[in-house]
Amino acid sequence: MSNSRFAVLVAAGLLFVVIGLSAFTVNEREMAIKLQVGEVVEANYEPGLHWKWPIYQNVRKFPRRILTISDQPERIFTAERRALQVDFFVKWRVVDPVTFYTSTGGSAQIANDRLSEIIRNSIVTEFGKRSVEEAISVERAALMRDMLVTASMTATGLGVELVDVRIKQVEFPNDVKNAVYREMREERARVAAELRAQGRQTSEEKRSEADKQRTIILADAYRDGQIIRGEGDALAAEIYAGAYNRDPEFYAFYRSIDAYKKSLGKAGDILVLDPNNEFFRYLNSSSGEQN
Repeated sequence: MSNSRFAVLVAAGLLFVVIGLSAFTVNEREMAIKLQVGEVVEANYEPGLHWKWPIYQNVRKFPRRILTISDQPERIFTAERRALQVDFFVKWRVVDPVTFYTSTGGSAQIANDRLSEIIRNSIVTEFGKRSVEEAISVERAALMRDMLVTASMTATGLGVELVDVRIKQVEFPNDVKNAVYREMREERARVAAELRAQGRQTSEEKRSEADKQRTIILADAYRDGQIIRGEGDALAAEIYAGAYNRDPEFYAFYRSIDAYKKSLGKAGDILVLDPNNEFFRYLNSSSGEQN
Protein backbone atom coordinates (compact mmCIF):
# COMPACT_ATOMS: atom_id res chain seq x y z
CA MET A 1 0.00 0.00 0.00
CA SER A 2 1.42 3.35 -1.02
CA ASN A 3 1.77 6.27 1.33
CA SER A 4 -0.74 8.34 -0.65
CA ARG A 5 -3.37 5.62 -0.44
CA PHE A 6 -2.76 5.19 3.28
CA ALA A 7 -3.09 8.95 3.78
CA VAL A 8 -6.43 8.90 1.94
CA LEU A 9 -7.67 6.09 4.17
CA VAL A 10 -6.54 7.97 7.28
CA ALA A 11 -8.22 11.16 6.09
CA ALA A 12 -11.41 9.27 5.31
CA GLY A 13 -11.32 7.66 8.73
CA LEU A 14 -10.82 11.01 10.42
CA LEU A 15 -13.67 12.45 8.36
CA PHE A 16 -15.99 9.68 9.49
CA VAL A 17 -14.93 10.24 13.08
CA VAL A 18 -15.54 13.97 12.79
CA ILE A 19 -18.93 13.34 11.18
CA GLY A 20 -19.77 10.83 13.90
CA LEU A 21 -18.82 13.34 16.60
CA SER A 22 -20.65 16.19 14.87
CA ALA A 23 -23.95 14.50 14.03
CA PHE A 24 -26.68 13.64 16.50
CA THR A 25 -30.31 12.61 16.22
CA VAL A 26 -33.40 13.53 18.21
CA ASN A 27 -36.39 11.20 18.12
CA GLU A 28 -40.05 11.91 18.91
CA ARG A 29 -39.71 10.75 22.53
CA GLU A 30 -36.88 13.18 23.33
CA MET A 31 -36.09 16.86 23.62
CA ALA A 32 -32.51 18.15 23.36
CA ILE A 33 -30.35 21.18 24.08
CA LYS A 34 -26.93 22.07 22.69
CA LEU A 35 -24.27 23.16 25.16
CA GLN A 36 -21.11 25.12 24.46
CA VAL A 37 -18.67 25.24 27.33
CA GLY A 38 -21.53 24.51 29.72
CA GLU A 39 -23.81 27.24 28.30
CA VAL A 40 -27.02 26.49 26.42
CA VAL A 41 -26.70 27.78 22.85
CA GLU A 42 -29.63 26.08 21.16
CA ALA A 43 -32.79 24.19 22.09
CA ASN A 44 -36.21 23.22 20.72
CA TYR A 45 -34.86 20.69 18.25
CA GLU A 46 -37.32 18.96 15.94
CA PRO A 47 -37.05 15.18 15.57
CA GLY A 48 -34.37 14.27 13.00
CA LEU A 49 -30.64 14.66 12.27
CA HIS A 50 -28.73 17.67 13.63
CA TRP A 51 -25.15 18.89 13.85
CA LYS A 52 -22.73 20.28 16.41
CA TRP A 53 -19.09 21.11 16.69
CA PRO A 54 -17.27 18.07 18.00
CA ILE A 55 -15.64 18.30 21.41
CA TYR A 56 -16.35 22.03 21.61
CA GLN A 57 -20.09 21.45 21.82
CA ASN A 58 -22.15 18.66 23.37
CA VAL A 59 -25.82 17.70 23.52
CA ARG A 60 -28.07 16.80 26.48
CA LYS A 61 -31.28 14.89 25.89
CA PHE A 62 -34.33 14.63 28.15
CA PRO A 63 -37.40 12.38 27.85
CA ARG A 64 -40.73 13.77 26.70
CA ARG A 65 -42.72 10.98 28.37
CA ILE A 66 -44.56 11.33 31.67
CA LEU A 67 -42.47 10.30 34.65
CA THR A 68 -43.63 9.04 38.04
CA ILE A 69 -42.55 9.79 41.59
CA SER A 70 -43.76 7.33 44.21
CA ASP A 71 -42.32 8.40 47.53
CA GLN A 72 -42.49 7.06 51.06
CA PRO A 73 -45.68 7.78 53.06
CA GLU A 74 -45.57 11.20 54.68
CA ARG A 75 -46.74 12.01 58.22
CA ILE A 76 -48.85 15.18 58.25
CA PHE A 77 -51.35 16.91 60.55
CA THR A 78 -54.90 18.02 59.82
CA ALA A 79 -56.63 21.21 60.95
CA GLU A 80 -57.53 19.64 64.32
CA ARG A 81 -53.88 18.54 64.78
CA ARG A 82 -54.66 14.91 64.02
CA ALA A 83 -51.73 12.91 62.60
CA LEU A 84 -52.22 11.05 59.31
CA GLN A 85 -49.96 8.83 57.22
CA VAL A 86 -50.34 9.93 53.58
CA ASP A 87 -49.10 7.79 50.67
CA PHE A 88 -49.03 9.59 47.31
CA PHE A 89 -47.58 9.56 43.80
CA VAL A 90 -46.86 12.30 41.26
CA LYS A 91 -46.95 12.33 37.46
CA TRP A 92 -44.66 14.91 35.80
CA ARG A 93 -42.80 15.72 32.60
CA VAL A 94 -40.19 18.12 31.28
CA VAL A 95 -41.69 21.01 29.30
CA ASP A 96 -38.82 23.50 29.25
CA PRO A 97 -35.47 21.70 28.76
CA VAL A 98 -33.40 24.87 29.16
CA THR A 99 -34.96 25.79 32.53
CA PHE A 100 -34.83 22.13 33.56
CA TYR A 101 -31.09 21.97 32.80
CA THR A 102 -30.23 25.27 34.51
CA SER A 103 -32.27 24.47 37.65
CA THR A 104 -31.38 20.79 38.11
CA GLY A 105 -28.26 20.30 35.99
CA GLY A 106 -30.34 17.96 33.87
CA SER A 107 -30.48 15.35 36.65
CA ALA A 108 -33.74 13.44 36.93
CA GLN A 109 -32.84 12.44 40.50
CA ILE A 110 -32.39 16.06 41.57
CA ALA A 111 -35.71 16.90 39.90
CA ASN A 112 -37.40 14.01 41.73
CA ASP A 113 -36.02 15.19 45.07
CA ARG A 114 -37.11 18.78 44.54
CA LEU A 115 -40.57 17.80 43.27
CA SER A 116 -41.01 15.44 46.22
CA GLU A 117 -40.28 18.30 48.58
CA ILE A 118 -42.70 20.58 46.72
CA ILE A 119 -45.45 17.96 46.90
CA ARG A 120 -44.81 17.36 50.60
CA ASN A 121 -45.19 21.06 51.31
CA SER A 122 -48.38 21.12 49.24
CA ILE A 123 -49.78 18.13 51.14
CA VAL A 124 -48.96 19.71 54.49
CA THR A 125 -50.60 22.98 53.40
CA GLU A 126 -53.81 21.46 52.03
CA PHE A 127 -54.30 18.82 54.73
CA GLY A 128 -53.67 21.50 57.35
CA LYS A 129 -56.74 23.38 56.09
CA ARG A 130 -59.09 20.42 56.51
CA SER A 131 -60.44 18.12 59.16
CA VAL A 132 -59.88 14.36 59.10
CA GLU A 133 -63.38 13.73 57.72
CA GLU A 134 -62.92 16.28 54.93
CA ALA A 135 -59.47 14.97 54.05
CA ILE A 136 -60.38 11.29 53.75
CA SER A 137 -63.89 11.40 52.33
CA VAL A 138 -65.93 14.55 51.81
CA GLU A 139 -63.36 16.74 50.00
CA ARG A 140 -60.94 14.09 48.69
CA ALA A 141 -61.23 15.17 45.04
CA ALA A 142 -61.04 18.88 45.92
CA LEU A 143 -58.03 18.17 48.14
CA MET A 144 -56.04 16.55 45.33
CA ARG A 145 -57.02 19.33 42.92
CA ASP A 146 -55.84 22.02 45.34
CA MET A 147 -52.61 20.11 45.98
CA LEU A 148 -51.91 20.01 42.25
CA VAL A 149 -52.60 23.74 41.86
CA THR A 150 -50.44 24.68 44.85
CA ALA A 151 -47.51 22.49 43.77
CA SER A 152 -47.70 23.45 40.09
CA MET A 153 -46.99 27.12 40.81
CA THR A 154 -43.67 26.16 42.40
CA ALA A 155 -42.79 23.40 39.93
CA THR A 156 -42.81 25.77 36.94
CA GLY A 157 -39.47 27.14 38.16
CA LEU A 158 -37.93 23.73 37.46
CA GLY A 159 -39.05 23.67 33.83
CA VAL A 160 -41.46 20.81 34.48
CA GLU A 161 -45.23 20.34 34.45
CA LEU A 162 -47.08 18.44 37.14
CA VAL A 163 -49.60 16.29 35.30
CA ASP A 164 -51.31 14.78 38.32
CA VAL A 165 -51.00 14.34 42.07
CA ARG A 166 -52.84 11.41 43.62
CA ILE A 167 -53.40 10.26 47.17
CA LYS A 168 -53.03 6.47 47.19
CA GLN A 169 -53.80 5.86 50.83
CA VAL A 170 -54.52 7.78 54.01
CA GLU A 171 -54.16 5.99 57.32
CA PHE A 172 -53.81 6.84 60.97
CA PRO A 173 -50.37 6.09 62.43
CA ASN A 174 -50.35 3.16 64.80
CA ASP A 175 -49.64 5.37 67.81
CA VAL A 176 -52.87 7.34 67.34
CA LYS A 177 -55.10 4.83 65.55
CA ASN A 178 -56.71 3.33 68.66
CA ALA A 179 -57.37 6.73 70.23
CA VAL A 180 -58.93 8.02 67.01
CA TYR A 181 -61.17 4.98 66.64
CA ARG A 182 -62.28 5.33 70.24
CA GLU A 183 -63.15 8.99 69.71
CA MET A 184 -65.00 8.11 66.52
CA ARG A 185 -67.04 5.46 68.34
CA GLU A 186 -67.83 7.92 71.13
CA GLU A 187 -68.86 10.56 68.59
CA ARG A 188 -71.11 8.11 66.79
CA ALA A 189 -72.62 7.01 70.10
CA ARG A 190 -73.26 10.66 71.01
CA VAL A 191 -74.94 11.35 67.67
CA ALA A 192 -77.04 8.19 68.02
CA ALA A 193 -78.10 9.21 71.53
CA GLU A 194 -79.10 12.66 70.28
CA LEU A 195 -81.13 11.15 67.46
CA ARG A 196 -82.87 8.75 69.82
CA ALA A 197 -83.61 11.61 72.23
CA GLN A 198 -85.03 13.69 69.38
CA GLY A 199 -87.10 10.71 68.29
CA ARG A 200 -88.50 10.23 71.79
CA GLN A 201 -89.27 13.94 72.06
CA THR A 202 -91.04 13.93 68.71
CA SER A 203 -92.96 10.79 69.71
CA GLU A 204 -94.08 12.37 72.99
CA GLU A 205 -95.11 15.56 71.22
CA LYS A 206 -97.17 13.64 68.66
CA ARG A 207 -98.72 11.44 71.35
CA SER A 208 -99.56 14.48 73.46
CA GLU A 209 -101.08 16.24 70.46
CA ALA A 210 -103.10 13.12 69.60
CA ASP A 211 -104.39 12.84 73.19
CA LYS A 212 -105.31 16.52 73.11
CA GLN A 213 -107.19 16.13 69.85
CA ARG A 214 -108.96 13.02 71.18
CA THR A 215 -110.07 14.88 74.31
CA ILE A 216 -111.29 17.81 72.23
CA ILE A 217 -113.18 15.52 69.83
CA LEU A 218 -114.83 13.59 72.70
CA ALA A 219 -115.73 16.81 74.50
CA ASP A 220 -117.21 18.29 71.34
CA ALA A 221 -119.12 15.08 70.67
CA TYR A 222 -120.47 14.96 74.23
CA ARG A 223 -121.48 18.63 74.02
CA ASP A 224 -123.20 18.12 70.68
CA GLY A 225 -124.92 14.99 72.03
CA GLN A 226 -126.18 16.82 75.08
CA ILE A 227 -127.46 19.65 72.93
CA ILE A 228 -129.26 17.22 70.62
CA ARG A 229 -130.62 15.25 73.58
CA GLY A 230 -131.82 18.46 75.23
CA GLU A 231 -133.46 19.57 72.01
CA GLY A 232 -135.10 16.14 71.72
CA ASP A 233 -136.33 16.20 75.30
CA ALA A 234 -137.68 19.72 74.79
CA LEU A 235 -139.43 18.61 71.60
CA ALA A 236 -140.85 15.51 73.33
CA ALA A 237 -142.08 17.62 76.25
CA GLU A 238 -143.66 20.02 73.79
CA ILE A 239 -145.38 17.12 72.02
CA TYR A 240 -146.54 15.61 75.32
CA ALA A 241 -147.86 18.99 76.45
CA GLY A 242 -149.69 19.45 73.16
CA ALA A 243 -151.23 16.00 73.42
CA TYR A 244 -152.30 16.59 77.02
CA ASN A 245 -153.92 19.92 76.17
CA ARG A 246 -155.81 18.37 73.26
CA ASP A 247 -157.19 15.32 75.21
CA PRO A 248 -156.14 15.09 78.84
CA GLU A 249 -158.14 11.90 79.45
CA PHE A 250 -156.54 10.06 76.53
CA TYR A 251 -153.11 11.31 77.54
CA ALA A 252 -153.62 9.96 81.09
CA PHE A 253 -154.82 6.67 79.65
CA TYR A 254 -151.79 6.41 77.34
CA ARG A 255 -149.38 7.11 80.12
CA SER A 256 -151.05 4.48 82.34
CA ILE A 257 -150.83 1.84 79.59
CA ASP A 258 -147.20 2.70 79.06
CA ALA A 259 -146.58 2.35 82.79
CA TYR A 260 -148.32 -1.06 82.82
CA LYS A 261 -146.18 -2.22 79.91
CA LYS A 262 -142.95 -1.16 81.57
CA SER A 263 -143.92 -2.63 84.95
CA LEU A 264 -145.41 -5.95 83.82
CA GLY A 265 -143.67 -6.51 80.53
CA LYS A 266 -141.25 -9.25 81.67
CA ALA A 267 -141.97 -12.84 82.74
CA GLY A 268 -141.68 -13.33 86.46
CA ASP A 269 -142.29 -9.67 87.34
CA ILE A 270 -144.19 -9.26 90.64
CA LEU A 271 -145.97 -6.06 91.63
CA VAL A 272 -147.43 -5.78 95.14
CA LEU A 273 -149.97 -2.94 95.39
CA ASP A 274 -153.34 -2.20 97.00
CA PRO A 275 -156.11 -3.13 94.50
CA ASN A 276 -157.68 0.27 95.08
CA ASN A 277 -154.45 2.04 94.19
CA GLU A 278 -154.62 4.80 91.62
CA PHE A 279 -152.23 2.75 89.52
CA PHE A 280 -155.05 0.30 88.63
CA ARG A 281 -157.50 3.00 87.73
CA TYR A 282 -157.87 1.98 84.07
CA LEU A 283 -157.84 -1.75 84.90
CA ASN A 284 -160.71 -1.50 87.39
CA SER A 285 -162.93 0.69 85.24
CA SER A 286 -163.07 1.08 81.53
CA SER A 287 -164.40 4.56 82.06
CA GLY A 288 -161.35 5.43 84.07
CA GLU A 289 -163.39 6.21 87.19
CA GLN A 290 -162.40 4.99 90.67
CA ASN A 291 -164.65 2.17 92.06
